[in-house]
Order: sequence, then structure tokens, then C-alpha cells
Amino acid sequence: MTIRHPAPHTLGAMLLALAAACAPATPSPSRAPSADRAAGAAGLQRITEADLRRDLFAMAGDEMRGRQGGTLDEMRASVWVAERAREAGLEPAGDDGTYFQFFSLARTTQSEESAVIAGAGRLRFPVDFVVTGRTSAFLEGPIVVVADGARPDASVAGRIVVMKLTAAAAAALGDVPARRGPGPQEETAVRLQQLIAQQGNAARDAGALAAFLVVDPSFEPYFLAVSGQAVRGQYLRDSIPGTGAQGGGRGGGGGVAGQVAAPPIPVLLFRSGVLSQLQASPATARVQLSIDRFTYPSVNVVAKVPGTDPSLRNEYVLYSAHQDHDGVRHIVDGDSIWNGADDNATVAVALLAIGRAVRAAPTRRSALFVWHGSEERGLHGSYWFAGHPTVARASIVAVLNGDMIGRNHPDTAALLGSQPPHRNSSSLAKAALTANDRVTRFVIDSSWDRTTHREGWYFRSDHLPYACVGVPALFFTTLLHADYHTPKDEPDRIDIVKLRRMTQWMYATGDAVGNASDRPTVDPGFQLERPCMIRP
Repeated sequence: MTIRHPAPHTLGAMLLALAAACAPATPSPSRAPSADRAAGAAGLQRITEADLRRDLFAMAGDEMRGRQGGTLDEMRASVWVAERAREAGLEPAGDDGTYFQFFSLARTTQSEESAVIAGAGRLRFPVDFVVTGRTSAFLEGPIVVVADGARPDASVAGRIVVMKLTAAAAAALGDVPARRGPGPQEETAVRLQQLIAQQGNAARDAGALAAFLVVDPSFEPYFLAVSGQAVRGQYLRDSIPGTGAQGGGRGGGGGVAGQVAAPPIPVLLFRSGVLSQLQASPATARVQLSIDRFTYPSVNVVAKVPGTDPSLRNEYVLYSAHQDHDGVRHIVDGDSIWNGADDNATVAVALLAIGRAVRAAPTRRSALFVWHGSEERGLHGSYWFAGHPTVARASIVAVLNGDMIGRNHPDTAALLGSQPPHRNSSSLAKAALTANDRVTRFVIDSSWDRTTHREGWYFRSDHLPYACVGVPALFFTTLLHADYHTPKDEPDRIDIVKLRRMTQWMYATGDAVGNASDRPTVDPGFQLERPCMIRP
């Protein structure tokens, strides 16, 4: 399928939608806790496949254009979530009595005015080339082409060296470390990243002015992926409380993904079709590179269901999801919309279903629902909320986060944060595992929660900032699959039956925590194997 553009949204229409979504929900009735939790069982039945399917196909449909963080598409999806929360009877819990908590993203990207003039032709960023590290540079020099397999020597000093990234050179690297994501394309990406760094450093050491690296025709899909990433650039949020540092992103790099620090000369990656132009006479080139900086709004959607116990209703069980995905990118098999049905529309609609369930069967503690913005840009919404919560941070007794809960084997799932060193609360992990035994009976894959797992999956979702600031936190997931971060992550590929069971598991865990006499505790000496970007 190709991209379909929805009808234009004027600023006035967007503001009207925001205003409508800010209207308070009908207050939850006060209910006494049931000794046998019959109300909780009724809440489980309130989670239906029909509701999940309807919401999933709306949120992950083409009309949402992939919900890219920091864009109007993310705002449109966030307004949709807030309106569905209001319809479900959830009360606003964002800023100033609304469902919204806005924060700013600072975006830095290579300017699309960047160009290379080679002979009489003009090569454009990012169509013809990308820059492996965002940089400003203005230089001109003669071009010298290095033969395949040869290393640049002193003869390239003061020149712009052109080298091809060949399949043979990539294969010659031997074994490479595993990288996030399934499939052989990921190994190819790792090999190319190492080859780019190797050849860029060799050109620098030989005294070249710049390095032009031209991909082999078989590597064109990699060039397309990198060029799309380069256009988006890097996203940072305001200073993170407790650090004074700017927030970076796991997925927001503007150069070649995964590359180490770029050499102090411009290293440009070119598509295969420009090689003849770079070799043409007169063999000179002028490089004009500049950087653009922008500020964009992003948003968390925050709602609540008040608790029934006067002594506990000021404590919160926080259910967590993110509503953004990857937006509109390069075309793959005729499709340019990266819908993100599993990642993470599944959990976004699961929270709506849980909200309806809690509304029907309120717990002693209050339930807080946070749909985090710009997770795909680097967990920005969850870092922001963990540092600027709309309720007292000490009142958040647990975070139940989900990310991708609708694919793979129907009877398997994973619970990250349930074993050391990622487990920060034994009591919360026990509550979740007990809920699974009682309600859903998934076979738990514990391998992805280990420090030795290649994906580092624990560090890639919105529970992480909360764990770092001392809030008991868990991560519910059904793990990666071949459609991860591709346009093929479509709603018709989601296992709705499994999605309902995962939603019930999260709900049953929260129901148990919300009604327990004691709140979960943080394990003494909890410390992750990687440093946190935010401190208590």
C-alpha cells in the first residue's frame, strides 16, 4: 500500500479537539473493596477482543501515518487517545486539569541544503548521500579513487578520497558482534558500520580532506534506511532532573546507526549510482555541509481512576505505554507508512481496555495511566514524566509498562525486571508472576531479561526511567519479530486473542497491587549493570 494523506487538519481544528479531550470525565463512583475480589473478576471480563480490535485498527491504521514523535501525527494520535480515555470515564490527570503534559524536543539534523558539487553536477543530501556524523564543513579539493580492496596511502593527502563499500570487504571482516533486531539484514548493517568506520579512519590517517564511501548496489536498502534516519536527526529534551544533562535517544541518531564517534574529517556515504559522477572529469568536488536545529512539542497523555480507600487513594498504580512510532519513511514493498501496530499500538489500546476495567471495578489505590510521547526518539516522554510527574513521585507505588504484546507464540511472553540485576522489586515481580499463574498462564521466556542477551531489551522501554528513580517497575512484552520497525507491523498481523490475555495479565497484576494492604518495596542494593540517565 502507498501512503494515504488524511484530510488537512487546521490549527483551529486541532485546538478544538484538544479542548474537547480536556473535558473532565464522569467521576468514578466510590466503592468498597470486595473481600473475594469479585469486582476484579468482573473487570477481567470487561477487557474484550472486540474493543481491542476496534481501537487497534483505528490507532495503527494508515490515517494515523505512523504517529512519529514530535510531529502533528503524534499529536493527532495523542488527541485520539485522550478522547478515548474520556469516553471510557477516565479522569484527566495531566497539567492544568487536562489529559496532556507537554514537553519540548530539540532536534538537530544535517541540513537538507547540504550538497556536494562534483564536476557540473550537484549531489543532494539525503537523496544522493548522507553524513556519518552531523557536521558543518566547507571544503574543495581534487578527487582520487582508491581501487577496490586497497587502503589509502600518502598519495591521498590533501585530496578527497573515494572508496567503494564492497560485499567482499564487508565479508572479510569475519565475525561481527550481534546487534538489536532479528534477521540477517542486521548483521549486514553491523558489517557496514564497521567498514565505514574502518575506511573513514584510514582516510583520515592518510591525510585526506574528506572520505566519500560509495555503497555496493546490493547495499542500497541499507543506504535507504540510513538516509531516512539521517533526515530525522537527533532529538534531545530539556535537562533531565538530577543530572543537568540533555536527554539523548536510543533511536534518534542522525548519522550512520551504531557508528562510533566520526573521524575529524567529513565522511559521506553515497548511493551506488553516483560513482560514475564522482569519477568524471574534472575530478574535483566542493563539499557544503551545514546543520539545522529545531524545537518541537511532544506530549504525554495522562488519565486516572480514583481509588476507593480514603487512606490509599492518594497512592497510584501506574500503567505505562507509548503511543508514538516511526511515522512515514522510505517505501518497502510499496508501503511507506510504518504503522507500529505491535510497537506500540497494542499496549496503547490495552491501557484503554484496562482503564475501562478499572473504571468498572475500582481498586483501593488509584490507577494512573500514562501514554508516553516520543518513546521511539529515546524514551523522552517517560524520562520527562519520571522527572516531572503530575502526582507526587513518592505516591507511585508501581509502574506496569508494556511494549509489543501482540505477536509470536500464543502461549509465551516475557516479564523483564523479574530477575536480578533488573529486578528492583521482588514483591512486585511476585505479584505479576502470581497473576500470570492465576489468570493467563503464559510460559515465561526469561532469557531476554538477562544481562547477556544481545538485545539489551530491558533498557529499551518506558519502565527504565522509573526504575532508575526508585519506583518498582516491570516490563510486559511478547518480544521482537521480523516485522519490528518495518511497514509490515500492521494491525491485521496482531494476535487479538493473545493481546487480550496480555492485557488481562497487566490488569490482574495492577488489580492485585491496587488492593494490597502493603505497597511493593524496592529491593535493597538494586543497581543496574548500565548507568542511569536520571537519578532519584
